[in-house]
Amino acid sequence: MSYKAAIFDMDGTVLDTLTDLRLAINYAMGQAGHKNDFTEDETRIFFGSAVHVAIQRALLREKGADAGELLLIGTEGHETAPGIDEDEVNRIQAIYKPYYDRICSDHTKAYPGIHEAIKRIKASKVLCAVVSNKPDEAVQKLVHDIFPGDFDFALGEKPGTRRKPAPDMTEQSLLALGTNKDEAVYIGDSEIDIMTALNSGMDEIAVTWGFRPEEYLKQTGAVTIVHNADELAKAIVG
Repeated sequence: MSYKAAIFDMDGTVLDTLTDLRLAINYAMGQAGHKNDFTEDETRIFFGSAVHVAIQRALLREKGADAGELLLIGTEGHETAPGIDEDEVNRIQAIYKPYYDRICSDHTKAYPGIHEAIKRIKASKVLCAVVSNKPDEAVQKLVHDIFPGDFDFALGEKPGTRRKPAPDMTEQSLLALGTNKDEAVYIGDSEIDIMTALNSGMDEIAVTWGFRPEEYLKQTGAVTIVHNADELAKAIVG
């Protein structure tokens, strides 16, 4: 398949954000009087469906929920976590967002080979965008700081745009890039990304270095799976 555009997820796909996400969720939960010693493995499970869902998952984990229960939250039919006070989620989110905005690039870095892969993709005349369920302010800062000039369009969560797996972000990206879904591929590391590509009517590539293990990606519908940045570039441009 020859593509004209590649739309990337951010966390777990092009950027290793795990340390800063863990620090931010622990800070916000601690400031609000909750459990605040979550591990990186727990943090991987929390994120993927935006901050609001991540906080719901953290509060459920505090109550003893296992990984399977946590991953259900934020999916169709499980938009809210049982037994979790929505006002408390909002209170923690109000602490989390400004703190994460301040520290979001402290430990965050591109995954090995990603810079080179994006340059190779763009050299093949493929336009590149990045979309994320993290707040748009953080997305724009990270793109500016870590990927200057690499992406033709970037978009994060903002009012009026439904978060992934709704197709809003990919549709806005395609419009900005001047291409259509039949000429584009979506790249991500989680079940949310697989669903986003499906809902957008786009081809999808799943990466194994992010927040979900390969076997889980297969179970949730991944077809094309790559294991390093070189394989990713080849899958997009040949």
